[in-house]
Amino acid sequence: MAEEKIVSATEAVRKFSELLNFVRYKGENYTVVRGGKPVAVLRPVEMAPEAPPHAEFEAKSLSEFKKLMKNLPKLGAEVENFERDIKKVLQFQPSLPKKSPWE
Repeated sequence: MAEEKIVSATEAVRKFSELLNFVRYKGENYTVVRGGKPVAVLRPVEMAPEAPPHAEFEAKSLSEFKKLMKNLPKLGAEVENFERDIKKVLQFQPSLPKKSPWE
């Protein structure tokens, strides 16, 4: 285990990013002191084992997606109005230029 180093709160503020790099990449430990008393410890966290993928987040086929969308509950008149507005916007949306003006 790495030796624990003492750092003042002022120095920790000034060099926080550097201290985090020492902790992460070198495994160093720091005790932050204020007024001569320890107030915090900076140390590497143990890496948690990777959780197995949750069943509901597994890959699905396009046909399953279509079925899911078909079975979603209807949300009401506001949603229908919103959908109509979006379709109008898409209908009149200008097309993008084929070639970038910066080329």
